Amino acid sequence: QVQLVESGGGLVQAGGSLRLSCAASGRTFSDYGMGWFRQAPEKEREFVATINWNGGSTYYADSVKGRSTISRDNAKNTMFLQMNSLKPEDTAVYYCAARGSGRTWDRRAATYDYWGQGTQVTVSS
Repeated sequence: QVQLVESGGGLVQAGGSLRLSCAASGRTFSDYGMGWFRQAPEKEREFVATINWNGGSTYYADSVKGRSTISRDNAKNTMFLQMNSLKPEDTAVYYCAARGSGRTWDRRAATYDYWGQGTQVTVSS
């Protein structure tokens, strides 16, 4: 198993930036494809970005493409999401997740086995 803890959320003005982190512990971090998801109030959880085991392949939701960068540092057991040009519609709880079934990336939440507790991102207009 792997345990995941997100950090880096907060309150930021529209147009600002945040860098989210996801610290992993437990099994070997590089065994997992990883992803970021988010859930806004009264909305379903949605995919944000995903990365394969070595960071060589990534995929983004259209809503954040060009504004966000997912990355990972396997030596530090940490994944990141750099978000720029933030918009009020980016306001949500952001979750990191790990795929116990494989090292590849995937945009489907159902393929992830381990989840963090989430970190709140609030973007004011």
